[in-house]
Amino acid sequence: MQMNNSVLKTTRIVIALGVTAVMFFPVYWMLVTAFKTPAELRLAVPSFWPEKLMWVNFLNVFNAMPFMRFTINTVVQTIGILVLQINIGILAAYAFAKGSFPGRDRLFLLVLGALIVPEQVVFVPVYVMLSKIGWLNTYYALIIPHAASAHGIFLLRQTFKSINNDVLEAAKIDGASRMQLLYKVLTPMAYPTIATLVVICFIHSWNSYFWPLVMTNSDKMRVLTVGIASMKASNAGNESLTLHLLMAASIEIILPIVIVFIFAQKHIVAAMANSTFK
Repeated sequence: MQMNNSVLKTTRIVIALGVTAVMFFPVYWMLVTAFKTPAELRLAVPSFWPEKLMWVNFLNVFNAMPFMRFTINTVVQTIGILVLQINIGILAAYAFAKGSFPGRDRLFLLVLGALIVPEQVVFVPVYVMLSKIGWLNTYYALIIPHAASAHGIFLLRQTFKSINNDVLEAAKIDGASRMQLLYKVLTPMAYPTIATLVVICFIHSWNSYFWPLVMTNSDKMRVLTVGIASMKASNAGNESLTLHLLMAASIEIILPIVIVFIFAQKHIVAAMANSTFK
């Protein structure tokens, strides 16, 4: 019996290592390609390690395209969406969880209904509306349509509902205003959920491609994802000339996401462990 358990454990470890290797290989290949020269990329038999680590590829990205401008646009878009989504989510979740007004539950059902509506369904009327008010190819078009998140409102509402009303009553007795209740009592208690939403919102906004592609039409307003795709399209048929730069740019785009996830990981785990949906 003990031998069978050992074999089973070994088999699980081997399978886990195999799955990990398969999943990590594309990331490894991206890293290796980013350090290669164009000559190595044209080899008939690809090498699994570059002859020389070409660190200069990461600097050449800035000369191959307006990488700094794309980065600034991406940062502005991400921070704008992040600030608006978190604050609007907190305010709306507080109203749905602790407020009392006619039609509250029906309005919340509308919020839940927004979860099943994909972005591609609504972009045409939103595009027409933004075009009429002159917001196309501006930061407004990149940020304002994503100022609120139904998913964020739902998660925060569930977290706020799990907080005992006695805590709020005690704060009211101490003279706390409604905004103080929200930002000094409820928000700190919901910090793990907020940290999770920050990571989700950051990743979604930083990696956004479809919406910036539709709403912008010049290098002045393009974000990183659209800029890299444009660079790839402009070298169609000669990918080996710029593939190392594309992989280097991709790594530079991924790094902020990895850093944010590492710093917020403990809060995400705490949110998953402490979430109570009622």
